[in-house]
Amino acid sequence: MSALEANRLGRGPTGRAPGAGGLARSVTLLNAFRHEGSDPDEFGRVMAADTVDILSRYCMLEGRVVVDVGGASGYVAEGIRSAGAASFTVEYDPVEMSLGDHRFTGGVRGDGRRLPLATGSVDVCYSSNVIEHVDGPALMMEEMVRVVRPGGMVVLAYTNWWSPWGGHETSPWHWLGGERAVRRYERKYGREPKNYYGRNLFPLHIGDVLRWARSKREVEVVDAFPRYYPRWCSPLVAIPIVREAATWNLALVMRKRADG
Repeated sequence: MSALEANRLGRGPTGRAPGAGGLARSVTLLNAFRHEGSDPDEFGRVMAADTVDILSRYCMLEGRVVVDVGGASGYVAEGIRSAGAASFTVEYDPVEMSLGDHRFTGGVRGDGRRLPLATGSVDVCYSSNVIEHVDGPALMMEEMVRVVRPGGMVVLAYTNWWSPWGGHETSPWHWLGGERAVRRYERKYGREPKNYYGRNLFPLHIGDVLRWARSKREVEVVDAFPRYYPRWCSPLVAIPIVREAATWNLALVMRKRADG
């Protein structure tokens, strides 16, 4: 199978489906995600390895220029560099730049809604677990598309609002309302949650994001799947309403058209 044929099938140059790895991979990812706050170093290492695995199934990383938008202290960019790419991070929050024992290197501070990058300057623009924290997610998605060269890839993953972890540390009470979930958290723990509904955490739905992507002339949707689940769970994304609650985290892969 050629790389072109594989990409047309939503698979990488190896012909393997992204997200392969079965239940063991899912358990590892979900466990790391749950302990992001208490063990950011392990979370960063796990996510970096999985990111390299996913990206390499859609394009050859060696020799490419890759930007990780909202990549915190740079774990993912570091992992991508180990695969032979020139990779750097754009991070907005200075607190996120020094998670655990890892310190921010190989990047710049910048807003995902106004990326400090020239149009068509990178081969791959990637972001994970960031866009649900952005007030104005469409602006960030537009920017991710803008900075990618024609033929390049945009890979976006995020926690959708109605998923079991949509409210982050206030979950699952966000199902009863984001503000109510925040108030319950404050009563129970005597402090504000890090991810505060309406301030730095906003409802983002799978249907809305897919409609946005499919409406953009500049890109074609290559794939959409639940990032943390085994590959056989991918059909969930095609089922309206069900996907909003059953999909823990959506991964969306887009290719910028040659005339984009």
